[in-house]
Amino acid sequence: MDLSVIIVNWNTRQLVMESLQSLYRAIGDFSMEVFVVDNGSSDGSVEAVRTTFPRVILLANTKNIGFAKANNEALRRARGKYFLFLNTDVILHGDAVAALLEFMKKTPQAGIVGAQLLNPDGTKQNSFDNFPTLLSEGLNKSLLRMFFPNRFPSKRLSLSSPTAVESVIGACMMVRKDAVDEVGPMDEDYFFFMEETDWCYRVRQRGWGVYLVPQAQAVHLQGGTADRVKVQAKLEYYRSRYFFFKKHRGTLQAGVLRGILLLKLSMSLPLHSLLCMFTFFQDRKARQKLANTWKLFAWHLRFCPEGAGLKQ
Repeated sequence: MDLSVIIVNWNTRQLVMESLQSLYRAIGDFSMEVFVVDNGSSDGSVEAVRTTFPRVILLANTKNIGFAKANNEALRRARGKYFLFLNTDVILHGDAVAALLEFMKKTPQAGIVGAQLLNPDGTKQNSFDNFPTLLSEGLNKSLLRMFFPNRFPSKRLSLSSPTAVESVIGACMMVRKDAVDEVGPMDEDYFFFMEETDWCYRVRQRGWGVYLVPQAQAVHLQGGTADRVKVQAKLEYYRSRYFFFKKHRGTLQAGVLRGILLLKLSMSLPLHSLLCMFTFFQDRKARQKLANTWKLFAWHLRFCPEGAGLKQ
């Protein structure tokens, strides 16, 4: 078996159907098995996948067990030499899978490769990133990319060939089985967000390469789980960042990061409050931003309790 494709779904029925359709259109000269791991969806996702794509190996959980744990559930059953991890909000271009697979076969030192992610209008998204540091998390990342493009490269970088990077965005990411056997699966202490960043970090520590393959392209709609439950998803993102720092940077830096992000939230509150006052609280988006910022700020003041976020 050449390739095992793994898709984790949670209440994104229409998206997962479209993603699977694009995947089967992208079939090339390789053998493939496809897993969909459903995390307790209540929107008919399981029935839709089972009926429309009977060849898919469907693993239906009764609750949301987290993104990393769900991926690992399929990973334990996968038989491929390579594993392709897809988000449900990704639509593959026709030759994207073949391009990633071809590069993997030609580059034995490559442990993880990522595709170039696109917006629906065809413009580029940031498809790779630096590992987070206090500098990158404390300052505006867009400004860092603008003024220090060599240290903080971005989508502005014109790439015509596969390029080594620190980490790739995991929406469309291929991983070599030999690297997984050596490094281990995704860290299940991450519930949602930064699983792939942690994986890239560990893979590079063991001497494997991480690459972006610009010839492999996929539309990333960015309209899945996180878009529907923004506050809970944001809490998970904060939690994942703190865990990454504690694991790879140490407890001190993790504490400093928490103080920096709490300060940034406290500075955002008066700005959102003023905007609401100027609009006499008639702007729904402004009210929602203020409410969300308050929730995030209060969560930090309560020392980031576990009983919040996306966990059921």
